[in-house]
Amino acid sequence: MKDIKRILPGALVSIILIAAILYFVDFQTMWNSIKNANYAILAGSAVFSFVWMMIRAKVWQTLMRDKPRYVDVLFATSEGYLLNNFLPFRLGELGRAFLLSRKSGLAFSEILPTIVIERVVDLVFSAALLLMGLTYVTESQGSERIGYIIGGVMIVGLAMMYVLARNRQWALGAFHKLSARWTPLQRFGGSFLESFLNGLAVITDGWLFLRFLFLMALNWFVALVAYYIITLAFFPQAEFHWMLFVLGAAAFGGAIPALPGAVGTFEGAVSASLALFTGDQSTSLAVALTARLYNYLNSGVLGTIGLMREGQTLSGVYRQLMNLRNKEQTETSES
Repeated sequence: MKDIKRILPGALVSIILIAAILYFVDFQTMWNSIKNANYAILAGSAVFSFVWMMIRAKVWQTLMRDKPRYVDVLFATSEGYLLNNFLPFRLGELGRAFLLSRKSGLAFSEILPTIVIERVVDLVFSAALLLMGLTYVTESQGSERIGYIIGGVMIVGLAMMYVLARNRQWALGAFHKLSARWTPLQRFGGSFLESFLNGLAVITDGWLFLRFLFLMALNWFVALVAYYIITLAFFPQAEFHWMLFVLGAAAFGGAIPALPGAVGTFEGAVSASLALFTGDQSTSLAVALTARLYNYLNSGVLGTIGLMREGQTLSGVYRQLMNLRNKEQTETSES
């Protein structure tokens, strides 16, 4: 019942957005757009989905100081995204840490904080893209100034993360002291904060962190190019700067509570944001569905190969992850 209650809000969000899509979209127009799309461009853009996954694996390997083999990290990353497409509770994040720990020699508790810091930096990048793209949506003046502000906020944010990384024990102690009156917050928030602060340790290694930021920026740039090429197949007049807002919206749409794989929220975010530029909601949905297909393509191919190499199945990994999750919750409540 607890799991059903946790799934229900996200399911309702997905259902509402799917209903809105069904109401506003002309499916005949969408189907005609799919039939008339430039498939030569779409075939070329498929390559970028695999390039993106390969760079993303290198980003994660860098956070782990290159300790695990790249091939193991690549398949674990792909398996994690595959699990997220079909399993609830973002179990793919636990899944890739769990699967990598079994074949790399690194402890699960050592790997998990790197995923936390990766997701936090992802959030910073997606927010920056969304805000920069917003200047083109509103056609407002002073976009250069807003770019400077966003850059400044990112620098301040990274500086604060560096200070926390250098003073991890002080930050953790201060949190426990301030949250002493709220036991549930202290129990669950403290666990997350400890993992986050451990992940921040990479920031104290200047060269390693710069390499991580470069690879993360490259990863997001490849995503922008991939979305741009997909959009060109449907809208030849598309401009590259549109993708700043579209990709930022897609990232936040994927973060909203929803059914596994961000069903409904991803399509709603991509189609709605793109329609602001094109005025064509139906063809924009065709773009969103194609982007969804590409997300399934890279994780499906590489993730399935990874699971087959390890003799695993989705259902088998799901059972192992639920056992791990229940064990951690029991240990947390007892402590």
